[in-house]
Amino acid sequence: MSGNLLAQEASPYLLQHKDNPVHWMPWGRDALDRARAEGKPILLSVGYAACHWCHVMAHESFEDEETAALMNQLFINVKVDREERPDIDHIYQSALALLGEQGGWPLTMFLTAEGEPFWGGTYFPKEPRYGRPGFTSVLQTIADAHAEGSDKVSRNATALREALRQLAQPAAGESVEPALLDRIAERLHREIDPIHGGIGGAPKFPQPGILMMLWRHWLRRGNRDSRDYVLLTLERMCQGGIYDHLGGGFARYSTDAQWLAPHFEKMLYDNAQLIELLTHAALETGRPLFRQRLEETIGWVLREMVTEEGGFASSLDADSEGEEGKFYVWRETEIDRLLADQPDEALESFKRAYDVTSEGNWEGVTILHRNRRPDLGNGAAESQLAQLRQTLLSHREKRVRPGWDDKVLADWNGLMIRALAHASFAFAHADWLRVAIRAFDHVIEKMTIDGRLRHSRRGHILRHPATLEDYANMASAALALFQVTRHQRFLDQARSWVETLDTHYWDQADGGYFATADDTDDVLLRAKNAQDNAVPAGNGTMLQVLTTLYHLTGNEKYRERADILIPRFAGEIGRNFFPLATFLNACDTAQRPLQITLTGDPATPTYVGLLRAIAEISAPGLILHQLGPKGSLPPNHPASAALGAPAQSAAYLCVGQSCSLPLLDPKALSEALLAARGDA
Repeated sequence: MSGNLLAQEASPYLLQHKDNPVHWMPWGRDALDRARAEGKPILLSVGYAACHWCHVMAHESFEDEETAALMNQLFINVKVDREERPDIDHIYQSALALLGEQGGWPLTMFLTAEGEPFWGGTYFPKEPRYGRPGFTSVLQTIADAHAEGSDKVSRNATALREALRQLAQPAAGESVEPALLDRIAERLHREIDPIHGGIGGAPKFPQPGILMMLWRHWLRRGNRDSRDYVLLTLERMCQGGIYDHLGGGFARYSTDAQWLAPHFEKMLYDNAQLIELLTHAALETGRPLFRQRLEETIGWVLREMVTEEGGFASSLDADSEGEEGKFYVWRETEIDRLLADQPDEALESFKRAYDVTSEGNWEGVTILHRNRRPDLGNGAAESQLAQLRQTLLSHREKRVRPGWDDKVLADWNGLMIRALAHASFAFAHADWLRVAIRAFDHVIEKMTIDGRLRHSRRGHILRHPATLEDYANMASAALALFQVTRHQRFLDQARSWVETLDTHYWDQADGGYFATADDTDDVLLRAKNAQDNAVPAGNGTMLQVLTTLYHLTGNEKYRERADILIPRFAGEIGRNFFPLATFLNACDTAQRPLQITLTGDPATPTYVGLLRAIAEISAPGLILHQLGPKGSLPPNHPASAALGAPAQSAAYLCVGQSCSLPLLDPKALSEALLAARGDA
């Protein structure tokens, strides 16, 4: 069967390629079988809908009749949406790294008919440029080598297969003590840009997991350098061009070190993690900037990223009308025209604040940002700027919008649900909580078949078995909702999802969770790792989930699983600790759990006051158990013996196995919680 077979797919990214003259097939057994039958290698192309360079390669090569004819003649061509199949993407990104190449998208890999990689790269221009070979010459060279039965092809495939199998078995180690976490945080200080914040130079990514490591170090040890580096980074991002100053929300990364010029795509997972980080920063500092950016970003999510059925959509594209960033950038003449009815002083103040000039600040146009003047003005000045921003936003809404990838991914939804649950609790915002619960129910009701989650849904089409991250992030979201609402169904759902993971994903021989289930049959291997990628690593998230479940339920099974996870991945720290942030942050919680048990009638002022005292303090990993008037603690809980009359509104603060006397006053609880965050 020939021809392009993507028209029946659900992914917006795959549908972008349905009219290519390339004979694309989706990933699966059919593609592998066809490669064997025809004796051809596989050309695997991985990207996503919001990816700028994916669009560039598509326009240059995949839409070109001559290039497509060569691809069809020489290869079985397979398209993968990395957001739909993160498991496939991870395997072949790892293979590319083993070849000594920098990963990214579009990913271009050449495979044997068994799916074994033997060579690859990322973006290839049609003709040689940027120091890279032309795509057509690459195609011919690879096909010739494969047809000749080249020893190099065989050696590469064998070597990569074995190396990937080794990577799938992480290095074991010992326990992860707080002193090691401190050394890692202090080592990170050397990687921070002291002027602009963030890790290293260009390109610069937000790295929320690493920033949370530093934030926890500040809370644990009182290290002000760690605190200041996080706040500097957040301030520069919040005032930089990576932030959409009109519509809210952060782009995926900045192409420069100053956070000025992003690639403009907005991803759900980035914004979810930054909402959590901003929640902690706003609580701790009280700075209006962080609270404002938090509210604006959530406003963008609720306005533009909620699907009709209540799930959260994946992303907004970098391009519109075939041009990167066209939707977001401005020319001075356009701003002058739109704000012509404003006093000259107001117009000039706006242009100074947002770096608007005749020559522009990026490729002849202007990206609105405030990093040249990051300090907020007084109330009147900021109110005036907000009014002018609204005028520009109203005009921008008339432009051709970037593409909207409206598929709902379980793992990304879990991140946003958890972030909104935490933010709603911190700032007593019931609307945010309602949206989070609606999305949670959407995943349960619309993305579950026979009790098993599916990874992706678009319209009424479900696709692909759930990954570890789907279950881990949704379980984490369920626990956040349980702690905020006291509704038992969320705790029950978290336990059910963990049971599924233990049945189908747990490595019975060595411990740890595989990325894919035991009945997922179209992957080269079942990877098992704790490295963060686009989303936090599932094994790291599960360490936090298991620790929380153990302390909420007293079930020793959860503690035993957590105790296995830590040494199972601890050896990876010696290889490279940078991608282990989620795992290391969960180790911090597991080694020194901070718990609060709240008893009494939730309707009483004392109970409400105690709850607000908890909500208004930054305490990452805090395990909150609202017992209400009739609840009880597990017998092995450190506060169970000290628990007073259930009807009495009181808080019991536990650090590890040591618990306070009942705290009846919100101020006393606040002081105790602030003191308990550190290792005094």
